[in-house]
Amino acid sequence: MRIDRSLSALLGALCCGALSACGGGSSSASTAVTPGSVSTTIITLQSSTWPAGALPVGDGLRSLTPTAGELMSCNTTFAKSSSHGGPWIQGSYWYPAQKLAVQGAVLWPSGSTSITSAAGVTRIVSNNLPTSPVTTGVFPIQRTDPAYQYDTNPNAITAQSIDLGLPANPVVAASPTCLPMGMIGFTTTGVAIFNALDDAGNDAVAHEIQDSCQGHPDGSGQYHYHGPSSCMPNVDTSGLVGYALDGFGIYGEKDLSTGKTLHDTDLDACHGTTSPVMWQGQLVDMYHYVLTPEYPYTLGCFKGVPVGLSSNQQAQVAAFPG
Repeated sequence: MRIDRSLSALLGALCCGALSACGGGSSSASTAVTPGSVSTTIITLQSSTWPAGALPVGDGLRSLTPTAGELMSCNTTFAKSSSHGGPWIQGSYWYPAQKLAVQGAVLWPSGSTSITSAAGVTRIVSNNLPTSPVTTGVFPIQRTDPAYQYDTNPNAITAQSIDLGLPANPVVAASPTCLPMGMIGFTTTGVAIFNALDDAGNDAVAHEIQDSCQGHPDGSGQYHYHGPSSCMPNVDTSGLVGYALDGFGIYGEKDLSTGKTLHDTDLDACHGTTSPVMWQGQLVDMYHYVLTPEYPYTLGCFKGVPVGLSSNQQAQVAAFPG
C-alpha cells in the first residue's frame, strides 16, 4: 500500500498545483502555476536536485512499512479535506521564504518545564507553555492578520498537563511503531512535537500557517511544532532538541562529526541514525533522531517502544494495519 514516490509527486501536483484549490491566492508571474495544470516534476530524495530555495511537498508520502523519506502513519484515512495552502506551494515544491507567518511575539511567563534523569527514567513535567525567550504568535489568528486569508485557526493556546517518564537508556525495538496523530515528542523548552501530517494527511509544515516559531495550537489548545523551528534549542546544531516518546533523543540538523546538514538520504526509515552525540553529559555512540529541513522533518516512525501515549493514540496504534 506504499505510494510510489513518482506517483505521489504527481498526486501532490494535482492537489496543490492549482493554488485556488489549496486556499491560496495567485503567485508571481515568474512562478505562476496555471490552474488545472499538472507538474511533471519528479520528487527525489536528493536535495541537490531541488529548485533554489524550495523544499519538496510531502503530500502522499505515507507508508504501511518503514520507508526512508516517508511517514509510517497509524492513521490511514483522514476525514477532513485541507483548505490550507497558498502561493508558496508551487507544483511539487514549496518555498519557505514566501510563506506567511501568524503575527505576534507572545511571551509566556508562566511557562514551566522540568527535565530530570534518575533511576533509568527521564522525567518531563511541563505545562506545555514555551519557556522564555521562546514566543508564540497571537492565536486564534486574528481577522486583521494577513495570514487569516490562508488559515483561520480558531484555537487559543492553553496550558496542558505533561508528565512523561521516558527510558533514560532507550533500546531499539524488535520492529518499528507507526506514528499516531498528536504528541510524539517534546522539546527541552516546553513545546510538544507532532508528526508531519495535518488533519487531511498532507504535509503540515508546507500547508498549515504557523507563527514565526513555526508552531500553532490544535483543537485542545496544545501548542506544538510539526517540524524544525527557529525557536527550538540547537535546531541548527548537532545538539539535543528534545525527546521522542520512546526515549530516544531528537537532535538538530547538523552531524556532530562533520558539521554538515543532514537530509533524508543520511537517515534510516525512522528518520534517525547511530553516531556520536552528547547524551546525559557524555559523548555516546547511540541511535537518535535527526531534524531535517525536508519532510518528514522529525520522525518517520518510532524506533523504540513509545510510552506516554494518550488513550486515543493507543487506539490509533492498535488499529494500524501493518
